[in-house]
Amino acid sequence: MNFPQQHVPGSPVRSGIPEHGRVPKYYAVKARVAQVMDELGEGGLLPTERDLAVRYEVSRETVRQALRELLLEGRLRRQGRGTVVAGPKLEQPLALASYTEGVRRQGRTPGRSLITLDRFPCTAALAPEVGVAPGEPVWHLERVLLADDERVGLESTYVAVARAPRLDADFDPDSSFYAYLRDRLGIAFGAADERIETVLATPREALLVGTPPALPMLLLHRVSRDSAGEPLERVRTLYRGDRFSFTTHLAP
Repeated sequence: MNFPQQHVPGSPVRSGIPEHGRVPKYYAVKARVAQVMDELGEGGLLPTERDLAVRYEVSRETVRQALRELLLEGRLRRQGRGTVVAGPKLEQPLALASYTEGVRRQGRTPGRSLITLDRFPCTAALAPEVGVAPGEPVWHLERVLLADDERVGLESTYVAVARAPRLDADFDPDSSFYAYLRDRLGIAFGAADERIETVLATPREALLVGTPPALPMLLLHRVSRDSAGEPLERVRTLYRGDRFSFTTHLAP
């Protein structure tokens, strides 16, 4: 069969085609499936693996490999027993703003599902990041992140009990923690240090987020300070790599 040419002369990306021009069979099928996805549009139901294998005269394993890549890229998603075309990725700004605010800006409905809210004596490693001495009590707030009821991430927040003594009584776990600190406790955020890396979820994390363990995840570590420069919180957030991208504005 004839496969579509994906490289346009002068374009910055060669779309995965090697210099010798020999396109792997699964990749050529992937390109064909991508054309079908464009025709179907968001939410469109993709033909079965068997139907695609017959259409392109390849093995089902070749089709399966092509679909695996499209799933990992977030361009397809599983729905029931079928596979549908996914919508655009959520864009989360790299800024001192909450997840809630970022999702709402894109017309989606944010939500969170509480997994854990407990307190423990602060460890020596965590103490300087939340501004307490080792052994002093610290809250651990763990929640699954939702967008239109779809599980898209897992967030762990650590904050000193002295900063939010009634967190277990006054805080709605489905709401923005930043808004709670700002509006209820009068704590203003100042600056933060953030690090991003790619990881594979642990079996527990994959179960909570509802993804295969092999799905790449984006892991954000954030240490925040208040407007006076005092340590405030440490946050570890795991985002689905197939559903999220991050944006920032750079200026000289």
